[in-house]
Amino acid sequence: MPKTANHHKAELSKPISANLGSAPSLPADSEDSALSLRLKQYLKPQDIAQVWEAYRYAYHAHEGVVRKTGEPYITHPVAVACVLADLHMDVPTLLAALLHDVVEDTDITTQDIKEKFGRQVAELVDGVTKLDRIEFQSASVAQAENFRKMLLAMSQDVRVILVKLADRLHNMQTLGAMKPAKQKLIAKETLDIYAPIANRLGLNTIYQELEDLSFQYLHPMRHSAISNAVKATRGNRKEVVSKTLESIKHQLTGMHIAAEVSGREKHLFSIYKKMSGKTTAFSQIYDIYGFRVVVKDLSSCYVALGALHALYKPITSKFKDYIAIPKANGYQSLHTTLFGPFGTPIEVQIRSAEMHNIADAGVAAHWLYKSNDAQLTALQQKTHQWLQRLLEIQSESADSLDFLEHLKIDLFPDEVYVFTPKSKILALPKGATAVDFAYAVHSDIGNSCVAVRINQDLAPLRTELHNGDHVEIITGSLAKPNPAWLNYVVTGRARAHIRHFLKSQQSTESAHLGERMLNQALRALHVEPGQITDAHWQKLIRDYGLKKKSEILTDIGLGKRQNVMVAHQLLAMGEVQEESSEGTIGKFLGKIFGKTTKPLDTITIRGSEGMAVQFAQCCRPIPGDPILGFINKDKGLVVHTHDCPAIRKFRLDPDKWLDVEWEPDSQRLYKTNLNLTVANQPGMLAKIATGIADAGSNIDNVSVEEADGSSYANLYFTVQVRNRIHLAELVRSLRKIPDVVRINRTKGNLAASDTKKYSQ
Repeated sequence: MPKTANHHKAELSKPISANLGSAPSLPADSEDSALSLRLKQYLKPQDIAQVWEAYRYAYHAHEGVVRKTGEPYITHPVAVACVLADLHMDVPTLLAALLHDVVEDTDITTQDIKEKFGRQVAELVDGVTKLDRIEFQSASVAQAENFRKMLLAMSQDVRVILVKLADRLHNMQTLGAMKPAKQKLIAKETLDIYAPIANRLGLNTIYQELEDLSFQYLHPMRHSAISNAVKATRGNRKEVVSKTLESIKHQLTGMHIAAEVSGREKHLFSIYKKMSGKTTAFSQIYDIYGFRVVVKDLSSCYVALGALHALYKPITSKFKDYIAIPKANGYQSLHTTLFGPFGTPIEVQIRSAEMHNIADAGVAAHWLYKSNDAQLTALQQKTHQWLQRLLEIQSESADSLDFLEHLKIDLFPDEVYVFTPKSKILALPKGATAVDFAYAVHSDIGNSCVAVRINQDLAPLRTELHNGDHVEIITGSLAKPNPAWLNYVVTGRARAHIRHFLKSQQSTESAHLGERMLNQALRALHVEPGQITDAHWQKLIRDYGLKKKSEILTDIGLGKRQNVMVAHQLLAMGEVQEESSEGTIGKFLGKIFGKTTKPLDTITIRGSEGMAVQFAQCCRPIPGDPILGFINKDKGLVVHTHDCPAIRKFRLDPDKWLDVEWEPDSQRLYKTNLNLTVANQPGMLAKIATGIADAGSNIDNVSVEEADGSSYANLYFTVQVRNRIHLAELVRSLRKIPDVVRINRTKGNLAASDTKKYSQ
């Protein structure tokens, strides 16, 4: 975008007459004329005068600058103002639209705007400007940070995003002036984020146009083909449309229902989605034309619905009542699909005049109809709650890309509506599970959920919810989020809370482990941990460029820093009070030049470290097995059996491994694999499962080798045991079962071809 040369603020601050008749001569352009017509529809003369004053200010500020289309730059802010005038936005929003690029592209400041047009306009302009004035390391981070900024601006004043959406709409309308690569990049961003935000805010017209324009640039050939097919269809189906319109009007008039009836053509991208989603040919899509019935009030909607069902037979599976249960963006309407004339399915939407206004303007209806209407109030509250949920997600997302992922999930358009135990309706994305529901109620409910009742029946937490389900979450005081939940939650809120909890837990556990590992290294250098002062830590923290001690300890626990190296660096920060006569530096040099030091202490594995200590899948160690600990970057301490083949190559690198031992009397259950060869008889699997349960063990997984006609079968179990003694008891118990031929403990995957057998 070309930048303006230096402008003289003195010239811009000259008083301009509010009287339009005495306004200075300005270039006459179609946008100006279009804006004038829109303003006269709903603004008072004194309000229009303010808009013209801002227009002149912007005109002089952008004078001499042209867009890539070759038009004067002023045509862009005027077009943005036209979009917002169509929504009947208030005067401050229109002024901000005209001035939204002035601060970014000229030497005019926000303070100048404030002095000239007031604080409210200046804040709106500043909010829009901040969305663009940012530099990033990569395109993906730029996009993610842009939407973080957008969210913050929206939470303070939703009008900022309305200006931004109008700005994006006009940029998409003139995208042809850009290079093809840039066109696709902007179109993809628009389709991924801006169009869904417009939809979520109920701005239906803007939403549909953004989708169609994005479709045009992302898939030009498909766009052209569908567009041509629709044009050809207009003539072919003209008779169907006209006959249907006439029949609907006649039926409603005959039943004394005052209504406006109109036909509408589905926008191209919605046709494309239906064709690609259901692999349907264009000729099989009958609802390219829909019909809209707008009546005077809510009760008339249902009367009109009955009248139309008496006229044409309804398709019962295609009826949706968005009046009783509105969409999250406030949209209300009755949708019904009927067998129309000639047996062609037709879709009809029935809504009141107020519902129609909200369907087109969404949250912007607040400025168009400044009333105390309960529906508008509810819509504002829903929008505010949605923004607050996104703010929560943002605060718990570790980085911008995480937040962008959650935002895209949260903008998922299809929804299911479920009931809480108090009969409150919650809207969730399609595919949402009981865990998503729990987090939608409250983060504490989500973090502590253990089970769920769906329609009074107990169900797994991963159960997918459907419209009308009554959901009750059962919580436990000691429960905490399970990493497996991330495999099936779909809402951004749930995903963000789970990840935040797991990262916090991992950080805490890793810090504890890191502290134990550092203490081990310090003692090997003849220094007790208590001899390291706060001054030593503060110096090291400054050298690392970190903020607190726990960050260093967490890095040690995660394997990102070596405990021995950190110990040396701490000792190098200053003198330490020693128990022996040998100085710290002497020991440090002794370490370097080969003098002996104390051997490293053994790290005790308690089994309660959770995410900080992981037990290797390749050998599945259990208490009683001789073990070694290996430091794996980002995974922390990984525990293997001492004879695990996977660690042979690391045994030669002492910096990679630690001596570890089991804490006595650990009550945790550990997974191990068993391979059983049994007689191929009915009921054997049930007998063995019973035997495992009787031995006080749990079955985590089971698989059966496919039968090859043999009289024997191989069963592979992953079971949970306390230690080797418990495992031995389990094996002895299973050997007592008739027709069990052989039992092996296997190390590795459950598949027979991958396992290595170790006889018990």
